[in-house]
Amino acid sequence: MKTANMPSRLNFWLDTLLTALAPAIWGSTYIVTTQFLPPDRPFTAALLRCLPSGILLVLFCKRLPLSREWGRLLVLAALNIGFFQALLFIAAYRLPGGMAAVIGSIQPLLIMAMAWLMDRRRPAVVAITASIFAVLGMAALLLSATAVMDAVGLAAAAAGAISMAGGTYLSRRWQSSLPVLAFTGWQLLLGGLILLPLSLLVDAPLPALNMTQILGYAYLSIVGALLAYSLWFRGIARLSPVAVSSLGLLSPITAVILGWIVLDQSMRGLSLAGLLIVLASVIVVQKSMRSQA
Repeated sequence: MKTANMPSRLNFWLDTLLTALAPAIWGSTYIVTTQFLPPDRPFTAALLRCLPSGILLVLFCKRLPLSREWGRLLVLAALNIGFFQALLFIAAYRLPGGMAAVIGSIQPLLIMAMAWLMDRRRPAVVAITASIFAVLGMAALLLSATAVMDAVGLAAAAAGAISMAGGTYLSRRWQSSLPVLAFTGWQLLLGGLILLPLSLLVDAPLPALNMTQILGYAYLSIVGALLAYSLWFRGIARLSPVAVSSLGLLSPITAVILGWIVLDQSMRGLSLAGLLIVLASVIVVQKSMRSQA
C-alpha cells in the first residue's frame, strides 16, 4: 500500500513546490516597487504588471472561453487581478511591507470560512490552529513598535486579502474549460483592462523611464505576472484552495529574506522565531489538506 501511494505523494509535493514558486516570486514585489519604480503610481505599476503579460499569453494560446464562462472569468479577473493588484500596490506604497503582509496572512482562514459557509465543509481543527499561528508568527516576524498606521493602507490591505481569498476559492469552485496558460492570460488581460481607467484617471503620467525602471516593469510583468500567475492557477487546479492560500504566506517571508540580503535589514530573535512559526504552519496546513483529500 505504501508503494502504491508513493506516486500520489510525490505528485502532491511536486505540485506544492511548483505552486510555492509563485508567492516566492511575488515576495520580490516590495523591493522592486520601492527601489526601482517611479513613486506614487500604484495603478500604473499594477497595469504594466498585468496587461502586457495577459496580451502575450492570450496571443500565444489562441483560445477563447466558452460563451457561458465569460461572466465568471470577468469576476475572477476582477478578484484575482484587477482589484487585488490595485489594492496590493496601494498597500505597498502606503504601509510598511510587514503590516500589509500580516493582514494578508488571514487569507487561509477566510477561505476556510467560505468553504464552511458555501459548501458546508467544516475545516480541520489542525488547519485552523496552524493558520492562526501563521498570523501570529507573521506579526512576530514583521511588526515593529515604530510601524506607521495608515488608514487607507490598512483598508486596502484588508480588502486585498478578501479579494484574493475569494478569487482563489472561486477559481477552484468554477472549473474552466481553458488550459492553465489561457486561463491565466485571459484573467491578466481582463484584469489589466479593469486597471486601465484607474491608471489614467488617478496616477500621474509616467516620466521618461531609465533602463532600471524599464527592467523593473518588465520583471513585474514577465516574471511576477506571466510566470507566477501561471504557476498559481496551476496549483489551484490541483491542490486545495486552503493549501494554495497558505503557500501565499511564503511571499512576505521571501520579502524579508530579500530585505535581509539586499537591503541589509536586520532580523531579531523574535523575527527569526516568527519566520520559523510561519514556515511550520505552512507545512502543517499542507499535510492537513492532503490528509483531507
